[in-house]
Amino acid sequence: MPKTTLPSAALLACCALAAMPALAQDGAATPYRSMGEILEDSAASDWRRPDPADTLYLELDSGRVVIELAPDFAPRHVANIRTLAREGYWDGMSINRSQDNFVVQWGDPDGESDHPKPLGSADAKLPAEFDRPGKGLDFHALPDPDGWAAQTGFAEGFPAARDPDEGRAWLAHCYGMVGAGRAMEADSSNGSELYVVTGQSPRQLDRNITVVGRVIEGIELLSVLPRGTGPLGFYEEAGQRVPIRAIHLASEVPEAERSAIEVLRSDTPLFDELVEARRNRRDGWYKRPAGHIDLCNIPLPSRKVEGSP
Repeated sequence: MPKTTLPSAALLACCALAAMPALAQDGAATPYRSMGEILEDSAASDWRRPDPADTLYLELDSGRVVIELAPDFAPRHVANIRTLAREGYWDGMSINRSQDNFVVQWGDPDGESDHPKPLGSADAKLPAEFDRPGKGLDFHALPDPDGWAAQTGFAEGFPAARDPDEGRAWLAHCYGMVGAGRAMEADSSNGSELYVVTGQSPRQLDRNITVVGRVIEGIELLSVLPRGTGPLGFYEEAGQRVPIRAIHLASEVPEAERSAIEVLRSDTPLFDELVEARRNRRDGWYKRPAGHIDLCNIPLPSRKVEGSP
């Protein structure tokens, strides 16, 4: 049986929310099942393998961070990130920022100087990809209202939101999501400066920055980094920066060296049960069910396939 893991934020929240008993066809309440029991009963069809062409490996001295990219939401940025990774743009660079309860960010530490590292064949400027048309998107909606959007749910395996009246959808800034930094202009990003949310979900950033994917393994390697003492959590001294060995596409790494990971699908009855099991917990410890769940409090479990590195 593959080992299932949860995002670090979910570990803190897993005792806070879960499910009311479901009703069977005869009207009787079915026994409460914990999240662990639900996952234990999952089938192979409840899991999926991320496409290696849309998977980044951030290699640190402390280990590997695995990032799944979201080309359906940010196609131009993902294409540029693929190019930068193939050409070794980030190899030897560093993590330059760790802001408490916010983000970890990496890129060229000399990016604002007169001598930034050339981008190679990648585009130097990209259009803003803050949202996308909602039409044609397989959107799995949640039952509860959200303060930041007309509707939230999951799309293509990512936490997302949408406005049916506007006909637009976008990725949400939940824990572990990866975004592309920009300057004041909306179209000033090129995907070379990336950040990961490592604190309270900053949903005010939704539709203001292009979100390009999410961490599916290794978030703990980023969340434990020392906080920067400079403005916005930037490291003030070069020696404080965290070296990046390399950033590669999984598709460019020999198969034997890839991280064989599956993530739980978010469009199945089993996932619906998991959401309910987090929404109104009915075990003996809880005296009052929550009756509500926030998008960013729903974990997207991952597991390593047996025999993987």
